[in-house]
Amino acid sequence: MKLLPRNKWGWIRLGGLLAALAWAMVFFHVYGLAHLATYRPREGDVVFQSLPHGELVAAIEGITESPLSHCGVVMKNADGRWVVHEAIGVVRETPLYLWIVRGRGARLDVWRWRAIDGADLATLRVALVKYAGKSYDYRYAPDDTEIYCSELVFKAYRDAYGVEFGAWEKLGDLRWRPHEKFIREMEGGALPLGRPMITPVGLTRSPELAKVY
Repeated sequence: MKLLPRNKWGWIRLGGLLAALAWAMVFFHVYGLAHLATYRPREGDVVFQSLPHGELVAAIEGITESPLSHCGVVMKNADGRWVVHEAIGVVRETPLYLWIVRGRGARLDVWRWRAIDGADLATLRVALVKYAGKSYDYRYAPDDTEIYCSELVFKAYRDAYGVEFGAWEKLGDLRWRPHEKFIREMEGGALPLGRPMITPVGLTRSPELAKVY
């Protein structure tokens, strides 16, 4: 089977596709660099983004009625470079720049704990590292067996400083109905409407956090 175009018009279409892909890559990288040029990170910042479209992302954004489908905590790593502690696949560190450009439209929203001045950041780092390597929780259960993104942020700050961002909400109180089929597929047929969860947008509603970018 031949993968290359067989005529001039095929080559033109291929060239146009490659040009569009190249433009998109340049756009998002430039946009990501623009964020890095204007955003002044501080350790402990809680960053939010919209992940690329997919069935899970559509469910998260639809159920929570917000484009904020992912979040993490900004820290410096052992080499002094900015990273984001996040739960995606597993709880891990991702370079801040790569975290930004991965987001849909390179979106970046930043919220900061109002009492961060004077806080012992080593305590927060320990709290984040405690969850490192844990698998992503696709069922969004409140226990520590697996961890999802906003749960990591909530629990790390709670463990480090005793502060709690936002409020846990039951699935049944959110906009779950349009996504019932997907939820049942993830749950093996169950519909856990009483399950409490902390959502990305729920964190932003906390009076303990101030939007800084």
